[in-house]
Amino acid sequence: MEFFLDTADVDEIREIASWGILDGVTTNPSLIKKSGRDFKQVVAEIASICDGPISAEVTAMDTDGMVAQALELKSELPDNVIIKIPCVPEGLAATRILTDKGIKTNVTLIFSAAQALMAAKAGATYVSPFIGRIDDTGHDGMTLIAEIMDTWNNYDISTKVLAASIRHPTHVLQCIQLGAHTATMPAKIFRQLMKHPLTDKGIEGFMKDWAEVEAAGKA
Repeated sequence: MEFFLDTADVDEIREIASWGILDGVTTNPSLIKKSGRDFKQVVAEIASICDGPISAEVTAMDTDGMVAQALELKSELPDNVIIKIPCVPEGLAATRILTDKGIKTNVTLIFSAAQALMAAKAGATYVSPFIGRIDDTGHDGMTLIAEIMDTWNNYDISTKVLAASIRHPTHVLQCIQLGAHTATMPAKIFRQLMKHPLTDKGIEGFMKDWAEVEAAGKA
């Protein structure tokens, strides 16, 4: 599975990238707004830290506008930036145009297996189903991942399923078990995935014993 970081905070990206496991980064207008910085400047800096796919989202809501923004972003930003497009009819049309031009895309705001399949047919490199937002409505977001992966298993589809809106480590584990190709998550989820009380207890015990060994050697 690919592990993506969902943030526009370059300090968080540097931290997780230093672990040696970061495969890509996703951003959106809300995350850029939170960073308080210029959109293109932030994305360019992110792309210099992580050489995997960096999702930069268009904000136009018409096909021509989406394509124009995408071409502008691709001309001004590093090669590993891919274009994030909302799952609407105009977005599917833009995805097909960009795919035919050899530009990679991430179709976002997907809430059904049908939407995911249509985005894949339009040539999307990634499709991003939102798990947590479905959970917020009182339904099980993981059911959507299961439905999409069942659909993928029925056909020869190269589009990767990128689980998004991840709220806790269990979401990640369930995505792994269901065979999702990618998960994008906040930095706190990366940290939670690494944290275990038995690991901490084991290190504490080892260090205590080693301190006694060193003390004995100096006696």
